Amino acid sequence: MDLKEQFTKLKNLLAQDMLQVKDLKALEAIRIKFLGRKSGLLTMVMNQLGGLSLEAKKDIGVLANHVKAEIERALNVKENELSQARFGATLQSESLDITQPGILKQPVGHLHPHTQMVRELSEIFTSMGFDIYEGPEISNEEHEFDNLNFPSEHPVRESMDTFWLKTDVKDPKGKDRYCLRPHLTGGSIRYMQTRKPPFRFIYPGRVFRNEATDASHEHTFYQFEALIIEKNFSFAEGKSFIKAIVDKIFKKDVKIRIRTGFFPFVEPGFETDIQCQICDGRGCSVCKHSGWLELMPGGSPHPDVLKAGGIDPKTWTGFYVNLGLDRLVIMKHGINDIRYFHGGDLRFLKQF
Repeated sequence: MDLKEQFTKLKNLLAQDMLQVKDLKALEAIRIKFLGRKSGLLTMVMNQLGGLSLEAKKDIGVLANHVKAEIERALNVKENELSQARFGATLQSESLDITQPGILKQPVGHLHPHTQMVRELSEIFTSMGFDIYEGPEISNEEHEFDNLNFPSEHPVRESMDTFWLKTDVKDPKGKDRYCLRPHLTGGSIRYMQTRKPPFRFIYPGRVFRNEATDASHEHTFYQFEALIIEKNFSFAEGKSFIKAIVDKIFKKDVKIRIRTGFFPFVEPGFETDIQCQICDGRGCSVCKHSGWLELMPGGSPHPDVLKAGGIDPKTWTGFYVNLGLDRLVIMKHGINDIRYFHGGDLRFLKQF
């Protein structure tokens, strides 16, 4: 059998063997069978080229290289087919449907105790006909002090009490002197300037004061203010109003006391104290061992404040209360340190 016939026989034999290949291991065996360096069928045939004449070597050599290329191409094509089939089967068996729920239960977050209290209070007040108002945390001297009847020399205007913001205005005053709001009461002016009485609104939010922190004081804390503007609203109604709110929050009869207090934006003014719910009035670090905790200042809006809000003080009167939201949460949950709220400790927050 001459070499040309042997090459043809090799191609036919390869075609038959390829039909039996089912995996990459079998394919590798065929590769060795035909292209092995020592005993490969193609190698053995090509070794016979040495006995040919120079002219025959040129002719048969071209054919030999062509057959070798065909065998290699056929093996590579088959390898790609088997690899893709294997990858597809693996992908099918390991496929992931991202729309399906996970196997492991993921932790679910919940509302901060401040947010829970704001929503609870908002539900109580809105059931009594109050609107909800939101104002800016960055305010100015005009809204926070001038319109609230604070004297120009009052110490709260100093940086030792209020966080003032830098401005390009030289010697800023009034609306040009910006600050982080130290209380929510300045927002009441903004509300009154855009509404006509009578009205009732609540105003929850975060406030900032430059002061040292301890178990019952923070530089950043939350307040919840309420304002009623009507033609006739007595202090007796106000006291009943406060008692009803406190009892609803704690879901029990809670002792309160109202004492005289001075604030420039109310006349007359008062302080409402609540019996400490941590120690039941016996005395602890939160209430500074007094048995009572200051809960909310309040009073009737000062005539100058009503004028600043565009309301005639001869026709209208009203009633302010400003609840210390942090202290309410402390009392309700028996927390002994206000600093936990901003500590970011999940061991604390997960309790609520």
